Amino acid sequence: MNTRIHILDELRGFCVVLMVIYHALYTLAASFMIPFALRMYAFFYPVEPFFAGIFIALCGFSCRLSRHNLRRGLLLGAVAMGMTAVLLAVMPSQIIWFGVLHCLSVCILLFTAAKPLLDRIPPLVGVIASAVLFALTWTMPTLQGGRFLWWTLPEALLGCDALLPLGFGTLFSADYFSLIPWVFCFLFGTFLGRWHDRLPAWCYTSRVKPLAWLGRHSLPVYLAHQPIIYGLAWVFTYI
Repeated sequence: MNTRIHILDELRGFCVVLMVIYHALYTLAASFMIPFALRMYAFFYPVEPFFAGIFIALCGFSCRLSRHNLRRGLLLGAVAMGMTAVLLAVMPSQIIWFGVLHCLSVCILLFTAAKPLLDRIPPLVGVIASAVLFALTWTMPTLQGGRFLWWTLPEALLGCDALLPLGFGTLFSADYFSLIPWVFCFLFGTFLGRWHDRLPAWCYTSRVKPLAWLGRHSLPVYLAHQPIIYGLAWVFTYI
């Protein structure tokens, strides 16, 4: 019997497709100032958090299916730091200090450490609490307004670059996903993953194989797509 939940691969693959389109438009708009890309990027920019959130929640869900989360988290962290080092040396104007890979790495490691405590929380309570906390902390990061409900956070906190991973500071990062609020989106996925054995049978059947392939190879695709996009964009504008 096939026990792989193919719907997770296909949803992840769909998010990867949207990510590639988004980054292609960003590159063409920010680096090459192509008018069509500028208009399309303005359309895609507001919806980017939605498919990014699905991707992060899927990662949390998948942690419930893996027995090697510590290894996965450390490997992802090493890849993320390596990417930062390469960008710092080759393209410092597009440096990524704390992007989606950094965020997911820390989330996986935190989940690994806190799993015994999280397992004591009923899954429905965890799902609701994670969703509420995500909504409440959405405006807390500096770039999101620096507010919690109707309180403005202290300027000393909002301007502290050392707290960039948490969501504070003004340091530029071309790709930026702070732990606040995204850790709660990740936890939302981990609590949903407690119900993985209740999924209907159709979730175990692959229907869109290209998306499933992309979902299974999301990390190498993520690492390779941006240099390819930049190279193709340079050739296109040169011609």
